[in-house]
Amino acid sequence: MEWPRPTNVSEVRGFIGLAGFYRRFIGGFAKIAKPMTALRKKGARFEWTEAREKSFQEPKAKLTSAPYCDIHRDFVIYRDASRQGLGCVLMRDDKVIAYASRQLKDHEQNYPTHDLELGTAVVHAPKVWRHYRLATSVRCIRPQEPQVHFHPTT
Repeated sequence: MEWPRPTNVSEVRGFIGLAGFYRRFIGGFAKIAKPMTALRKKGARFEWTEAREKSFQEPKAKLTSAPYCDIHRDFVIYRDASRQGLGCVLMRDDKVIAYASRQLKDHEQNYPTHDLELGTAVVHAPKVWRHYRLATSVRCIRPQEPQVHFHPTT
């Protein structure tokens, strides 16, 4: 994907906007984009570092290998939460269909990890992938924990 390296905050916003539109196909997008999104903060000095270059190149590489989807089969959502953000992966037959992630808001960083993970399973993932849930059933799991099942409404 040809996209010149950003040279100012406006160009960073443009790239983040484009990549953000396709974020469901980029695993861990919130964490990957964090070095570049820090440039958008008020008073931040524009300094292009190696971490920001990686943050710029990685989404481009991941977008060129987007997954496929067959809507008539069941999905599995793997979810996790940390002090940096929420993340989940929509899968079928051990193949990634889409990713969803977001950074935590300032007040959410004080929440216990259990609440963050529950929020990912019950609120964030179902909201992001509601169009998949309407077509088929979805299992939401985290390794070594009870499973949460979502079934389509009729």
